[in-house]
Amino acid sequence: MTTRAQESYEESADRSGASTDRPEGYATHDVTNQPPPLAPYDAFDDTALREGLRREGAGWAEEELRRLGRRAGSVAAQEWGDLANRHEPVLRTHDRYGNRVDEVEYHPSWHRLMRVAVGEGLAGAPWADDRPGAHVARTAGGLVWGHTEAGHGCPTSMTYAAVPALRAQPDLAKVYEPLLTSREYEPGLRTPTEKRGLLAGMGMTEKQGGSDVRTNTTAATPTGEPGVYTLRGHKWFTSAPMCDVFLVLAQAPGGLSCFLVPRVLPDGGRNTFRIQRLKDKLGNRSNASSELEFDGTVAWLVGPEGQGVKTIIEMVNCTRLDCVMSSATLMRKTLVEAGHHVRHRSAFGARLVDQPLMRNVLADLALESEAATTLTLRLAGAADRAVRGDAGEAAFRRIATAVGKYWVTKRGPAFTAEALECLGGNGYVEESGMPRHYREAPLLSIWEGSGNVNALDVLRALGRSPAAAHALFAELALARGADARLDTAVSRLESGLAEASETGARRLVEQMALTLQASLLVRHAPPAVADAFCASRLGGDWGHSFGTLPAGADLDGILARALPGEG
Repeated sequence: MTTRAQESYEESADRSGASTDRPEGYATHDVTNQPPPLAPYDAFDDTALREGLRREGAGWAEEELRRLGRRAGSVAAQEWGDLANRHEPVLRTHDRYGNRVDEVEYHPSWHRLMRVAVGEGLAGAPWADDRPGAHVARTAGGLVWGHTEAGHGCPTSMTYAAVPALRAQPDLAKVYEPLLTSREYEPGLRTPTEKRGLLAGMGMTEKQGGSDVRTNTTAATPTGEPGVYTLRGHKWFTSAPMCDVFLVLAQAPGGLSCFLVPRVLPDGGRNTFRIQRLKDKLGNRSNASSELEFDGTVAWLVGPEGQGVKTIIEMVNCTRLDCVMSSATLMRKTLVEAGHHVRHRSAFGARLVDQPLMRNVLADLALESEAATTLTLRLAGAADRAVRGDAGEAAFRRIATAVGKYWVTKRGPAFTAEALECLGGNGYVEESGMPRHYREAPLLSIWEGSGNVNALDVLRALGRSPAAAHALFAELALARGADARLDTAVSRLESGLAEASETGARRLVEQMALTLQASLLVRHAPPAVADAFCASRLGGDWGHSFGTLPAGADLDGILARALPGEG
């Protein structure tokens, strides 16, 4: 950790920006036609986000989010995101004396980002908040604060998701839930109950199985103490290994079961938690992801033996929602970056933003971004109401979250690539930040089940829960008669359900996602947005890449909404 004086110096340097002084005698040209830095800007300056926040019952959080948006777009916070990714976590398996310590060191900027995220309630806090819309406000906060960087969203997401799973074991929840829902960020390995706040991780996948967790080989052996086991085995992909507690799956005598594994035991001793190495990942590099070994590791049973998957299913629903949220955030962030660039850059005698083809590209991206944000907030609203006992919303959430996870995260890589291209060669340079966003995008389609896993999960929901399909079509019916293309798509979807098969699962889920997004936009977005989305995504008047909206699309209307100040 740095001293407060050093932190003050770094924050001052963040705000100062690069020097414009130029040594006399070395100038070969003047720098012109380059955009100014985007920061500072307001990450909450997003019409679709603000409208969705109010619509889904969390308008009371608007002022807090407005403040958070200004902070997310500040020069300092943007610099924290950059530094946390340039200075990656470092694994220390042993101390200088040869003792096993299994610690991961992070750059100070990581801790600054985490402190704000936890303090703003983006981890477990909503579970301790009785206000209707608390989970919506937390999702909206992620859409805003995620403009800084994505990696530190992993431990906050896992902490958020761990709480409902832990409630399957009330005696453990009584001890740990108040600390997991705390707004205090307190890094470092210490006895959990002596800290003011905790973070939770999870260890599910193993080398031989990946998403097929029922093939896990980690063994859980009961001890003489009720509910206490020892684990022996491995975990192949455990992110944020410096969290305080972990939910893991292991094979108990009664079958695959869920366990709570603390890094530090109640008596203050270190639990056996051997970090073998950190993954060298494509993106998400600010966040450590590790391979673990358990050997006599003490663990507490969560839920009944043999019910491990059932116990963690609520956790999976939460983290899948966060994948949708994070993809929508990346879309919005890169759209803002692209819009800023083309507004200040000229080519061939005109500003890029004034050129018709560029406007088509930006408007097409804006449609995709608004559809993703609107769906994210609708899913958050369903989650919030499901927690409060709404059975219909719980059924809708069951199927719509898997649909959204499949589609929105799939759109992320193509979207970020197109937004990067708006900057031309400037976007291909690391200093622009766009390569980091591009590398981040594929993760969200992979984490918590790849596209195939989520598509198959939708089929499973249709087969096992008739209420889920009913809830989806009840949602779509709210827009009946408003757009002929949407009505046709709904009818086509109803027919497709009768012929649902594993081979065609991706096509079916894609149709579900586009129809659901169109339904939401027809009901809640201006005609310029809804009409262009339905014409292109449902009506077939579209090409195979962004920037191919039909000639009649109201590009000006779309851009004026997506990029305030732009006409």
